Amino acid sequence: MGAGVDLGAVLRPVRQGNAFEETVERLLTVIKLGMIAPGERFPAERELAVQLGISRLTLREALRELQEAGYVSSRRGRFGGTFVTYTPPAPDRDEFRRLAREDGAKLADALTFRLAVENGAAEILAGLPADEQARETLLARLAEVNAAGPADYRRLDTLFHLAIAELTGSSLLLAACTDARMRLVGLLDAIPMLQRNIDHSNVQHAAMVTAILAGDAQQARAAVTEHLSGTASLLRGFLG
Repeated sequence: MGAGVDLGAVLRPVRQGNAFEETVERLLTVIKLGMIAPGERFPAERELAVQLGISRLTLREALRELQEAGYVSSRRGRFGGTFVTYTPPAPDRDEFRRLAREDGAKLADALTFRLAVENGAAEILAGLPADEQARETLLARLAEVNAAGPADYRRLDTLFHLAIAELTGSSLLLAACTDARMRLVGLLDAIPMLQRNIDHSNVQHAAMVTAILAGDAQQARAAVTEHLSGTASLLRGFLG
């Protein structure tokens, strides 16, 4: 499994009354947000079952459901396991408009939620004492997303944003930021990745990291607001 955001915030124990449904939902969140990249492997079944607080039988049923839907594949043997096979669909403006029509009433709410939690994460992280490991992690995530091409940009952008929340040390905040991102993932995947938008986002990402590492909570919040306002404008623009 590749290095990325701690899966513990997503793969937390599920409610027993809806164990199967919630397990499928949690695993789909990990897959659709690219927290495990296409071709990479999920943690071992025993580990996953413990994290989710479910039996291995329930886990296997959920994985079988995902395999039948084309999200994962299972391999046996020494190098076996459950591997992600899902790749986001190609951008499609018609699909974007369909999704927006279905969830248009929720779009403004989702954008506000994301702005609140990601602003809070950046502000909190900027206010924490300097930590060399956190600094290296944040700079590594920035380098990864800024070096990404259009095909993998959205996934690495997600990991960059979630890393800010993770580095605050709050699993609840990371879970909230993950939830906020998941509410928009369908719309974001349905719009094309234009190089000029990528270049602009990279400049804004750098501004966010510079403010956080300088310990400037106010500027970190302002940088996140500018970045997310741009994303919101892009989404609304494609609705026009």
